[in-house]
Amino acid sequence: MSKIPLFPAPRSVLAGSAAVAVVLAALGGRAISLQDKYTVQVPGGLAFSEFRGYEDWAVIAISENGGKIAVILGNPVMIAAFKEGIPDNGKPFPDGAMMAKIHWIPKIQETYPGPPKVPGVQHDADFMVKDSKRFADSGGWGWAAFEHDAASDTFRPGGLTDSPPQANDAKCGFACHTIVKARDYVFTEYGKR
Repeated sequence: MSKIPLFPAPRSVLAGSAAVAVVLAALGGRAISLQDKYTVQVPGGLAFSEFRGYEDWAVIAISENGGKIAVILGNPVMIAAFKEGIPDNGKPFPDGAMMAKIHWIPKIQETYPGPPKVPGVQHDADFMVKDSKRFADSGGWGWAAFEHDAASDTFRPGGLTDSPPQANDAKCGFACHTIVKARDYVFTEYGKR
């Protein structure tokens, strides 16, 4: 015996439900196509996922170089080390210390009197991690550079055609950082607060 619904849904409700299903399917398809930056990895090097949560790390300093502005962030281990006087006290950073450097192409702040530059389009995200066993042959540090494509809002590992060129391994920053070997390979200074 077939059951007849006591309160059949009007055709307009059924049509509306179908429209909602189409919209959700379209949005779901878009959400699937967006990149999860934490899945990107430098071939033979570090993964973006090793720095999960860097967006909320404390600010170490800001900088400007090559026409880009940057903020340098540190995880709690890195911040604690700086507060203890490392590297100025001659001690090395402890294993587990991490830094992130985010570069932006500057833009002019239109609403402020005068022409201050503020972050515009993101250019890249660079990372450092101290692990003296894993990176014994590069001063105890591993590096990674991820270039950002603003049009697609995606990241890719830095490569040899980027500026500066990046090799596909965790030692991509070692050559540049050897000039600050006495500071445990760290350029950034912790700004007084």
